[in-house]
Amino acid sequence: MDITLRIAQDPEADGLLGRSPLAALVGMLLDQQVPMEWAFSGPLTIARRLGSDDLDAHEIAAYDPDAFAELLTAKPAVHRYPGSMAGRVQQLCQYLVDHYDGDAEAVWRGVDSGKEVLKRLNELPGFGKQKAQIFLALLGKRLGVRPRGWREAAGAYGEEGAYRSAADITGPETLSKVRAHKQALKQEAKRAAAEAKRAATGTEKS
Repeated sequence: MDITLRIAQDPEADGLLGRSPLAALVGMLLDQQVPMEWAFSGPLTIARRLGSDDLDAHEIAAYDPDAFAELLTAKPAVHRYPGSMAGRVQQLCQYLVDHYDGDAEAVWRGVDSGKEVLKRLNELPGFGKQKAQIFLALLGKRLGVRPRGWREAAGAYGEEGAYRSAADITGPETLSKVRAHKQALKQEAKRAAAEAKRAATGTEKS
């Protein structure tokens, strides 16, 4: 796997994501409660602090947990919650070691069904349905991994021409569109919550 990505908006960080399946998985894992560029730059930061130009699942899984947490916590921190995310990264790597001999690409390599790839992604520690679907869409849209039925398995994230997730980012312009979409979803969720609260209050009064 050696594809040009534009998610981190940094050539070196994106270069690692494009050539390293494990880095792509770790970036996806980190993509929560922080800007996407920050999350997907994390794998390169971790690799450099480990003294390498790539990530190794065996090495990370075997690393002393406290020392690994310190690696992610050192400024600039890899995540807003570097300690807890360090544990999640190690859990992911340990799972890959236990089930795929540390070979991240084996999660999807040679699998001919999008539904099966989604199932495997969903089984990874830290990957719920939404994150698994986004990563499946990333595989199909940006990394050339397109098993049968991958768009359907990825749900709305697999739709062509959508700007919903990291899978749809090809540069600054599309990053802005994805960010605007996420902001609109947040605003809609706030409005729905406020309406529900008003409705509940009204019911209580009556």
